[in-house]
Amino acid sequence: MKLGRKEIGIGKRPYFIAEMSGNHNQSLEKALAIVDAAAAAGADALKIQTYTPDTMTLDLAHGEFFISDPKSLWKGSSLYDLYKVAMTPWEWHKPIQERCESHGMDFFSTPFDPSAVEFLEKLNVPFYKIASFENVDIPLIQRVARTGKPVIVSTGMASLSEIEDVVKTIRAEGNENIVLLKCTSSYPSDCSDSNIKSISHLRDSFGVEVGLSDHTMGWTVPIVAALEGASVIEKHFTISRDEGGVDSAFSMETQEFKTMIVEVQNATKALGKVSYGTTKGDEKSLVFRRSLYIVADVAEGEVFTDKNVRAIRPGLGLPPKYITMVLGKRAKQSFKKGTALFWEAFS
Repeated sequence: MKLGRKEIGIGKRPYFIAEMSGNHNQSLEKALAIVDAAAAAGADALKIQTYTPDTMTLDLAHGEFFISDPKSLWKGSSLYDLYKVAMTPWEWHKPIQERCESHGMDFFSTPFDPSAVEFLEKLNVPFYKIASFENVDIPLIQRVARTGKPVIVSTGMASLSEIEDVVKTIRAEGNENIVLLKCTSSYPSDCSDSNIKSISHLRDSFGVEVGLSDHTMGWTVPIVAALEGASVIEKHFTISRDEGGVDSAFSMETQEFKTMIVEVQNATKALGKVSYGTTKGDEKSLVFRRSLYIVADVAEGEVFTDKNVRAIRPGLGLPPKYITMVLGKRAKQSFKKGTALFWEAFS
């Protein structure tokens, strides 16, 4: 299937998505700089999120509307205030989209309610993302699926039956362009929670493209995911974690993202195919193998013995396993010391 400008699938380079999220720190200038940096890092697409605090939650600062978990990156903030800081103003979408397109990079977003879908349709985004926390919002998924555009869904905390509900919902709207992303909904997450083997299981279970939305630090998990057949790899992105931002603590910087792409490509090249024997790159190393050589001058008709034939380096003669077939045979002609031995040399 096609995502934006590129075909994705097994055997193709993974499609790399840089997620800006709220790392713009409420500065359009910084948001555009993040777009430039993502393009320089080699991202195929930049993703933002489309919502307002009021489409996300209620303006309350107590109970379940307040983040009090001491381990949370966002502790001490109400949900409403967090989304007010993290949101990407809707009037910024067009300039961000235009900057992406100037780099030949796809631009798309995660809508969080139907009004966001209507807005994004006016921008003619090429495809959509359903966030992991929204994968149980079936009405939203139905609305996105009706656009007929590809739908990327982070599986997050979803059970297999909930993922099945998502896939059935999208297909019921006549949309077969589905990408499921294996995702761990903790920020940052630990490698041990990644369970990358789920990628091939998801592909086999639902017959769709599968990728990774990763919240771990570094590129180890994306490499493993690529080797498992991930078609898409998404990472949060920022110019510098030191500059802060709601998701900066688990976001990749430019050089890190660039290195990830290189290492993923190297890993998938290394996976290769089932192959044995000498490769083109090995040919120069034949000098370090042993083979049968004439190690003393031999006259025509002289018998080959262990005094004039031995297995030595380089490996350009007969393999050493044929030594017993050579000994006792007579030379068809005279040979100088240092001649590689072949079948034609004796009778």
